Amino acid sequence: MNWDQLLSLKRYGDTNKRLRKEQDENRLGFEVDYDRIIFSSAFRSLQDKTQVIPLSKTDFVHTRLTHSLEVSVVARSLGRIVGKELLKKYPHLEHDLGYKSNDFGAITATAALAHDIGNPPFGHSGEKSIGEFFKTGAGLVFKKDLTDKQYEDLVSFEGNANGFKILSEKKEALRLSYATLGAFMKYPKESLPVRPTAHIADKKYGFFQDDKELFQDVAADLGLLQTRKGETISYSRHPLTFLVEAADDICYTIIDFEDGINLGLIDEEFALEYLINLVKKTINIDTYKSLTTTKTRVAYLRALAISSLIREAAAVFMNNEEAILNGEFSHGLLDKCVYEPQINDIIKISIDKIYESDEVIEKEIVGYSVLSKLLDIYTAAVNNKATGKDTNYDKLILKTLPEIEGFLSDDLYKRLLSVSSYVASLTDSNALLLYRKLSGMTI
Repeated sequence: MNWDQLLSLKRYGDTNKRLRKEQDENRLGFEVDYDRIIFSSAFRSLQDKTQVIPLSKTDFVHTRLTHSLEVSVVARSLGRIVGKELLKKYPHLEHDLGYKSNDFGAITATAALAHDIGNPPFGHSGEKSIGEFFKTGAGLVFKKDLTDKQYEDLVSFEGNANGFKILSEKKEALRLSYATLGAFMKYPKESLPVRPTAHIADKKYGFFQDDKELFQDVAADLGLLQTRKGETISYSRHPLTFLVEAADDICYTIIDFEDGINLGLIDEEFALEYLINLVKKTINIDTYKSLTTTKTRVAYLRALAISSLIREAAAVFMNNEEAILNGEFSHGLLDKCVYEPQINDIIKISIDKIYESDEVIEKEIVGYSVLSKLLDIYTAAVNNKATGKDTNYDKLILKTLPEIEGFLSDDLYKRLLSVSSYVASLTDSNALLLYRKLSGMTI
């Protein structure tokens, strides 16, 4: 892969090549991408989607929206640091083509801003509940009428693939640059085969069968290395994807830990014990001791820890930049950083004290019930309509759906995927409200 192609400003439907040196410095294409996502309804919905604590109403626990904004800030710093070094290494990118270090920051910031845009309500249990509906629930009856890949798209419903669907949806008119779409794609492969190698890009999948053609167009324009051809396709990651992923890893590792302490799920003493090794080079003990509340002390340590990990992730990237371009770097950046043992310790505590806490488990159970019920009702309605068997109840149900062509498609897969994507688009509160309405409960 080469940076000339990887920084493509092309957008879907372009007939002329977009050149960086011809861009308006006051309104750069990569910055337009950021603005379009900020103003999209899909992004706004993240304000009421679970990050860690489902349906939490406390003022200091993160939603998907606040998490995405924070990841974007970290990714921007990573992109700018790396961009500065890349322009030194490849001076023609700046001198001949007009790229600036801030372009790298804008691409990574935008991809990071959108990294959770396709995630369902109720956290990761939302993805699992959609998959379970088709694997062991009422949706199992559709298996015989779908191809293996179509069925796998549903039983392993993936927020990353749904995110690509949202960002590349022609009717949404986002028309993001291919560089941004490429940096967004953490798993540039189909749903099958499942985890064919230990390479991090093969961990999950990144696009639905319905979006395969556009995905291939993006990959070809960017010059991504194709790692599998024929009946199943996959590609190497866009190099900037590693920075987007690192920004996400940094934020959920440190900030989820912070949330756990602020919620009282983790003792404050763990903050200093587990974060000190990340910040020992930069911490000012007198400043730390002068802070009078748990919240301010933990916030101070969090800021220092994030700063340390940004520097370390950028260094790992540049040390492995050529291997990344050749598709030979198979790990996340933080997996190869000097702080990897400390990060693992923090994650273990978070799993035990936060992710498996009674509050999280109880509310994830609610999420399973809600999404399963909605999928059951909506798949029945759209399929009965398609086969001419719709009842008056089905007709009423269809009136609650937005005007999306896929709901009334002649293709079963498109109908099921449209319903799944719609349910995934709901916020926690809206999903619960719909569940109550459709179950005949008093609101």
